[in-house]
Amino acid sequence: MHTEFEALKHKITHHLQVIYRDIEIDRTCDTLCEQLLEKMCLTPETLQTPEHHTNLWDQKDIVLITYGDSIYEPSEELSAPTKTAPLKTLRAFLNKYCASSINHVHILPFYPYSSDDGFAVIDYSSVNQGLGDWDDVLAISEDFNLMTDLVINHCSSRSAWFQQFIEDEPPGNKYFYVAKPVDDLTQVVRPRTSPLLKEIKRQDESVYAWCTFSHDQVDFDFSNPDVLIAFADIIRLYLDKGAKIFRFDAIAFLWKKIGTSCINLPETHEVVRLLRTLIEHANADALIITETNIPNRENLTYFGNANEAHGIYNFSLPPLLVNTLLTGDCTYLKNWLMTMPPAQNGTFYFNFIASHDGIGLRPAEGLLNEHEISQLCECIEKFGGKVSLRSMPDGGQKPYEMNIALIDALKGTIHGEDEWQLERFICAHTIMFGLEGIPGIYIHSLLGTTNDYEKVTHTGHNRSINRHRWDYDELVSSLDHANTLHHQVLTKITQLLHLRRAQAAFHPNATQFTLQLGPNIFGFWRQSMDRRQSIFCISNVTHETISITLSDINLIGTDDWIDLISQESVLLDNFQYEMAPYQTLWISNRF
Repeated sequence: MHTEFEALKHKITHHLQVIYRDIEIDRTCDTLCEQLLEKMCLTPETLQTPEHHTNLWDQKDIVLITYGDSIYEPSEELSAPTKTAPLKTLRAFLNKYCASSINHVHILPFYPYSSDDGFAVIDYSSVNQGLGDWDDVLAISEDFNLMTDLVINHCSSRSAWFQQFIEDEPPGNKYFYVAKPVDDLTQVVRPRTSPLLKEIKRQDESVYAWCTFSHDQVDFDFSNPDVLIAFADIIRLYLDKGAKIFRFDAIAFLWKKIGTSCINLPETHEVVRLLRTLIEHANADALIITETNIPNRENLTYFGNANEAHGIYNFSLPPLLVNTLLTGDCTYLKNWLMTMPPAQNGTFYFNFIASHDGIGLRPAEGLLNEHEISQLCECIEKFGGKVSLRSMPDGGQKPYEMNIALIDALKGTIHGEDEWQLERFICAHTIMFGLEGIPGIYIHSLLGTTNDYEKVTHTGHNRSINRHRWDYDELVSSLDHANTLHHQVLTKITQLLHLRRAQAAFHPNATQFTLQLGPNIFGFWRQSMDRRQSIFCISNVTHETISITLSDINLIGTDDWIDLISQESVLLDNFQYEMAPYQTLWISNRF
């Protein structure tokens, strides 16, 4: 074990030498390595040995994405000391409705914050008192695998660290990245329209703090090794509090260099590799997922050589799938899927089609043309959604994301609203559940929650449209009545998840091939890793009934076939098969 520990020290030191090769730091990389090991509590006795290129997941892994207070009890609005903490309410909901279908829960930032519904963190070491405490987080982690956010690019302007920066007091006085208005910032990639630099008066002089997202979210300066050490301390805390999966929020923007795009820089990738080394040697079963809302080709680089993220958000899927169902044409989705490399063992795609943020449009760049994106935005706005913009280097603005509840985004097509909203919504999820990767379901998709216009008015932020808070009693009442949309959505999605979890061919790393069935039928083939099970996933993406020819799918005549969803046998002598609007078939061999 001591030999392994020395090898780990050598590996960490190498990461550090790569990260800081162009920067003078106030200590040697060997010393910095020792500090990181101490913060992570890594010793020869505690060291764990990860197995690379090993899949720590299978088809039973499903992630639910939720805020800590997406569901609350009315008494929580009162100051009575006996009120129920929202995290306790969330746990009760999860155990009542999700225990048989979901095994991972991503609780979005549950720390004290000042804006952006948690992503402007004031204190990384505590739980927001309005949600509960660490015991509540631990309780959920005992029932479900806990995924937690590492908000690593920036923190709140109201944090103690930033107050130290303003007052020029250590350690925060050197924690934040500064630039000058005269610096060459023309290439900087922006996800927002707000000014990049925030003027701060400090000791009678002006300094300019870097703010990628908002002036309340101030970017850290990782060229200062003390920032890296501080985050090692935070990571160790989260591991001790039950975290099994770390979501690296906005990681692509981590490292800055004046005169560059300040996105996806080599140092950023090396920091990810370093943090993975630390995390997996502290807990060999812990996982990293990078959240990089960027064009598809750039996103794929965060796999590294299976030595960076275990999983990457499949950001191109939401806009392409929504576009498919709104236009009735799967050409763009199909073309993209054919270009996606299979995730090698030890890595996976994290598939999602809705989240607490909007439907990102940057990941569609190069995949949808400008006309398609414009048509998509216009349709979303007709269905009550909003379109958020970002600033371009030439001073112009461009659509960045579409803000809308997914079920409202699918209430019709580009031709207008129709009666197929529920079928279209379920079709979207059925497609996602079949694809290579691990599915993540946003709680408001699980519940069929519609646009929250009142919250948008209250907060003034477009993203609030899909961040509704449910009264627990009202939610339970709605879910327990069979005629409500919420009951129908939860029931159908839960049934599909039960089916998915039972199929070896839906392992996140099982073989996948795209089928060529024309523009109106989207199809792909999955085969289990032991090659015993095949599933043909075929979806009618239009509002018309379509006839398909089973011979086009090349079903092996010596096998018996069944549609897993309807449980009907598929008879090969039936040359034509009629598919209802937005119907999906999961045609599997019996084995």
